[in-house]
Amino acid sequence: MEAATTKSIHFTPWHLRDRTRDFQRRFSKTIQSNFFYSFLFLPKQKRDAIIDVYTFCRAVDDVVDDLVGPVTFGHAANEARLELGKWRAEMERLYAGRPTTPITRNLQKVLEQFPMPKEYYEEMINGCEMDLSHHRYETFDELYQYCYRVAAITGLMCVEIFTYREPRAREYAVSLGIALQLTNILRDLKEDAERGRIYLPQEDLRRFGYSEHELVNSVVNDNFRALMKFECDRARSYYRQAEELFPHEDQATLTAAVTMGKIYFRLLEQIEQNEYDVFNHQIRLHRPERFYIALREWARATRRPSVGQSEGAPEGKGDDGKEGKGE
Repeated sequence: MEAATTKSIHFTPWHLRDRTRDFQRRFSKTIQSNFFYSFLFLPKQKRDAIIDVYTFCRAVDDVVDDLVGPVTFGHAANEARLELGKWRAEMERLYAGRPTTPITRNLQKVLEQFPMPKEYYEEMINGCEMDLSHHRYETFDELYQYCYRVAAITGLMCVEIFTYREPRAREYAVSLGIALQLTNILRDLKEDAERGRIYLPQEDLRRFGYSEHELVNSVVNDNFRALMKFECDRARSYYRQAEELFPHEDQATLTAAVTMGKIYFRLLEQIEQNEYDVFNHQIRLHRPERFYIALREWARATRRPSVGQSEGAPEGKGDDGKEGKGE
């Protein structure tokens, strides 16, 4: 989607306070806090659209996480598949102009402003459905398909809302989405194993002589560290690929994506700094650091020397609905 012209923005601590309160309220139970900081400085029109898209993504993901326990089988899995089938049917109605749920009615408004292919939503549903049948991945190619569906597709949805001029932005979104999901997988090894899911490719476990039994029991040894270094290096390669693909012409409108990448790259660095022991160390960024990253990237994109000045900001529609005016 083509980006509009960047215009000035008036910003004060009181704007931030009000924006934060509204954003926290609307984002409760919708997405994780890392997303909150990434989208904090978006213009209202885009911020609202992102919330509506993520509400859909969370609702679909919850079908699997809420209906299916640590091990996916039997009646629960069948029930989840039926629910996902209902979402597929609802997406057909949405794109036919006949949405029937509050979530898809909101999405209809999003699509009117930020058109995107129906396939994005279908692939998101397909990705969540993989968790019903895929508890192991033999190769990285298989895992890549999962990461593409549950993360890269989300990135493709987001860049349509952020807006861009260079088509390369879509390739950037895919590479960044893969990098973020790989970071998630490495951070959440213990939690996922407790749910009966091991996302690390089986070929990698065999290559480094580290067993599923050891993973489930949170064993940290030399083989585990070698395995994790390999996986972290793979994630780093996708961050590098995203950086190489980044369309600098669209820096102002893609600031939220850049912020997300910076936050998650710091999580990857934390994993490495803790010698890959994700079982006994909490991998997370404190709120001040996440806010600092978001503010820094927003300031860079808008070329603002300080918060109190108004040199310009990412474009979008403000509260008055006028094109190109941020808030």
